[in-house]
Amino acid sequence: MTIKTATHITKKQLIDVLTRWGSQEITTEKLQHWMLDNFEPDEFKIGEGESEYTIEAMHIVMNEYEIALENKCLAANFELAIEFINTNEESFIINRHAFLQRGFCD
Repeated sequence: MTIKTATHITKKQLIDVLTRWGSQEITTEKLQHWMLDNFEPDEFKIGEGESEYTIEAMHIVMNEYEIALENKCLAANFELAIEFINTNEESFIINRHAFLQRGFCD
C-alpha cells in the first residue's frame, strides 16, 4: 500500500498514518518519509478547519517525526502523538509534554 502525498493534510490522514505505524503496517522509515514529503508548511495546508491547538499539535508531531533519528522514535507510544493531535486548550501543554518526553527515547 502506497502512502500518498497531498497538498492538504487532514487530522484524519495524520492519525491514519500514525495508526498504521503503531500497528506495524509501515516502518519508521516510511513514517519519516511521509513526514518529509508532507510537512512543508508553506506548501501544504495542515489541519485546515481544525482548532488552532490541533493545527499546532499536528505541526509539532510532523516536525518531530521528520527530524528525529529513526531509532529514537517509539512506535509503542504512537498513541501519545494521537492524543496530542486530539488536544484542546486545556490539555495542550500536558499532551505536548507527554508526546515529547515519552514518544522518543534518548
